[in-house]
Formats: sequence, C-alpha cells, structure tokens
Amino acid sequence: MNSGSKLIVALVVACSSLGAIMFFSLCFWIYHFRCKHRARTDASSFSASCFEPEKGFYLTPISSKFGSLKVVSKKASVSFIDYKVLEKATDNFNPTRKLGEGGFGCVYEGTLEDSTPVAVKKLDCGNKDVSGDFEIEVKILSKMQHPNIISLLGYSTNCEARFIVYELMQNGSLDTKLHGPSPRSTLTWHMRMKIALDIARGLEYLHGQCQPPVIHRDLKSANILLDSNFNAKLSDFGLAVTKGRRKKDKSDLSGTLGYVAPEYLLDGELTEKSDVYAFGVVLLELLLGRRPMEKLAPGQCQSIVNWALPQLTDRSKLPDILDPFIEEKVDMKHLYQVAAVALLCLQPEPSYRPLIADVLHSLVPLVPITLGGTLHVEETLSSDHQQNS
Repeated sequence: MNSGSKLIVALVVACSSLGAIMFFSLCFWIYHFRCKHRARTDASSFSASCFEPEKGFYLTPISSKFGSLKVVSKKASVSFIDYKVLEKATDNFNPTRKLGEGGFGCVYEGTLEDSTPVAVKKLDCGNKDVSGDFEIEVKILSKMQHPNIISLLGYSTNCEARFIVYELMQNGSLDTKLHGPSPRSTLTWHMRMKIALDIARGLEYLHGQCQPPVIHRDLKSANILLDSNFNAKLSDFGLAVTKGRRKKDKSDLSGTLGYVAPEYLLDGELTEKSDVYAFGVVLLELLLGRRPMEKLAPGQCQSIVNWALPQLTDRSKLPDILDPFIEEKVDMKHLYQVAAVALLCLQPEPSYRPLIADVLHSLVPLVPITLGGTLHVEETLSSDHQQNS
C-alpha cells in the first residue's frame, strides 16, 4: 500500500472514531437529559416510582391541576423531604409516637433536624385511593396560608407509602378533647365559642377568599386540630374539591356519617352549604358534648341532629341538654343565639342555610376580645347580674 492510500485509510479511521465519539456523547447527553427530566416529573407529579435516599433534602415547586386556585397568601413551593429524614424524626415511626389513626394510615409526632416539631401522616399505598387523596391534599395546602388552616411543611414518598408533614398541633383534635378519656372541663364556654369562630374563619377563607371556592367535604371534629393555645385549624384536605370541578355523581359520595348534608347523601349535590351543614354538626358537639352518631343498640344508631333539633327551639329545654362539663355560668342570651345559628346551619334545605360569612359575623360578638372576638367580659357579668336580680 502506497503512502497516499495509507493516508486515506488513516483519515477514514480517524473520522469514524470521531463520529463514534460524537454519537456516543450525543446518546449519553440524551440519556442524561431524559433521566433528569423524568426525575423532575416524578417529583412534581408524585409518581409511584421510588425516590433514592441518597438524593437527600431538596425543594421542588408543586405543578398543580389546582393551578388556577388563587388565594390571598400563596406559597411558592413545598419541601420534598427525604424519607430517611422522616425515619429519623419519628424514631423509625415508633408506635409510641403515634398521634392518631385513620382509614388510610397513621399520624406520628416527630422532630426534624432543625428541632422543628412536626406531625407526619403516613398513607399506606395499599389503598387505591391514597395516591389521589395525597396529591389533592398536598396541592391544595401548598396554595394556602391562613391562621385557621393547617400549615403544610413538606411531603415525601417511597415505594410503600406517601407522607405529608404538617406543623404539630399540641392539643390534638377537637374530637379527642370532646369525646376522649380525659375530662373536657378545659373547654370552657368561651373557649368553645373561640374554637367555633376559628372554624368559621377557616371555612370563610375556603369559600370566600379562594378562587374558585374550595369545599372541604370532610369537616368534622376529628379534622379540627388545636395548638398549644387552643387555636383551631382545619386539616385533612384529601377529599376537598374546588367548586365547579366536581360533577354530580352519587357513586362518588365521600365524607363521614353524621356530618354529611342530606342533599349530598341523597342526590350527590355538593356546594359550600354542605360544609355549612357539617359546621352545624360540630357546633352541636361543642354545645352538647355528644357525638354526631350515638349507638343505642346493636345495629341501631341515633343522629344527634334528629335528637337535638326539636330541643334547640325550646328555650326551656336548652339549658338541660348543655354539656355538663361546661362548669361556668353561661349567658342564656348567648346560648340561645348559638342554638339559633346551629339550627339555621342544619336546615334540610341548603338554600335556607346561611353563608359561612354570616355565621362568622354572628359568632364574633359572642367571643371575648382576648380570644379574638369583640365581647367585653364585663357585658356577660352584667347580663348575669340582671338575670339573677
């Protein structure tokens, strides 16, 4: 082979080698780009694939089907927290740290590495509804910031479960305080009215300040949490929907028996007035200290609404059905006003129920100034004195 032929062969080999290098480099870049894009997509859409623990703690914005939801104070992003961080925070989800248990999983108390106390909800992926409820709750709460809505601190996933991290509410749920084993004398009349006002403020935020309005759909005493100062916050938004997005479907009924509005139970009709009905049930719990559904005999239950409604309209019977754990003397005028609010909220026909904004305005004058209302305590003492005279 002459020198010219050798030069041509050398050039061909060199070009082929350069082409191969460029080709493999291009393939590697495409592969790397797709992997990176897939990881981002998985994090933002909460896919079922496993997150690798080595990736540590990072932030990712929530891309949401609730993107059109506009609120007064919108959070920019929600923290994705590595699973190992939550394991350490909860002592490997130690049963002694369990705060409560629901249909989809358990809630554990924990402490993050920066000493932040948290509540971690662990949702078992064995339930087919978990992924949907998890996604809805994280995406809705990531858009909200209100003193009477639970604060979302972060979320996490692994192959077996989904995790939602909230601020820790030291006094647990209203359900536990009202119906648990410990005496409920700490829930004084004024404190109960303050809690009712907090709940109304949280609902008014959902119904009046979010665009489109948000319907909680599972308002109940178990989903009302109390902090160390007994400030009440709405929690558990897994069943929440935005107004106009949900089609009427009787096969898609959700909620808790005893709190579900009759029109929703019978016809699948869901509006903000459904939340108002549930608020009325919670108000009855605060007044009477009784559960929404009471067992009378095996297979037989009684609704607190059916039992209480006839007595709410009889002023002579009202003091006798009041929770006996309310130790202090109650201003009867205020008691009648609260009973009237409950009665309106529990009307079978939704159009007869008030807006939650009207309920809010009715409760503000019944709560002392020191607890967030406009009532001067001297007014109550003066009223009691006049009645005694």
